[in-house]
Amino acid sequence: MKSLIKLFVLSFLAISLASCSGDKKGRGIDFSELKKELKLDATKEKQFDEITAKYKKLQEQNFEAAKAQGGKMDRVALGIKGEELREKQAIEMAKVLSAEELEKFNKFVDENSRKRPRYDNKLLEKIKSEAQLSNEEFAVVNAANDAFEKAFNDAHDIYHGNNDVAKEYWNKYDAQRKAAIKIALTPEHFAKFEEIVKGEQFKARK
Repeated sequence: MKSLIKLFVLSFLAISLASCSGDKKGRGIDFSELKKELKLDATKEKQFDEITAKYKKLQEQNFEAAKAQGGKMDRVALGIKGEELREKQAIEMAKVLSAEELEKFNKFVDENSRKRPRYDNKLLEKIKSEAQLSNEEFAVVNAANDAFEKAFNDAHDIYHGNNDVAKEYWNKYDAQRKAAIKIALTPEHFAKFEEIVKGEQFKARK
């Protein structure tokens, strides 16, 4: 099984593509519209601004550190760190906002933050449980999903700034991801898998 998983991963990584290391720093999320909606009092607004500024700075530091490593930027690792920062930011914001305000904040962040191009953990759990995958089958799904994310990120320098080209690469690697998974799953399990992920499409960056 390990050799099979390795084969799937290597099939994705066979194409060597340069990663973009000269990106401009992301501006982060503009919270001005959300703040208008929340109508925070002066005390809450000050705390809100301090927390969002803190995590914007941490995000920028992570980006600069990734660029400073030389060679290809590890965008997968950068994406993981970004997710961790958003989780920590939500925890701190929960101490400031009401439950209703926090729900709006988390929804806004989710809609406006850069997502990792992969099946997220929630979807993976749904795939495993509803498709009733064995541990071996699920290991292949994870390996193919990881390889998809790396391949798409490694092509970044080619499609950067062009959503049409990015969509072509996304669809190409998605087809490879599904082909690798199809080999390992039973026909019944794969049919259920396809049903679960049918809504997963390329999402253009604004």
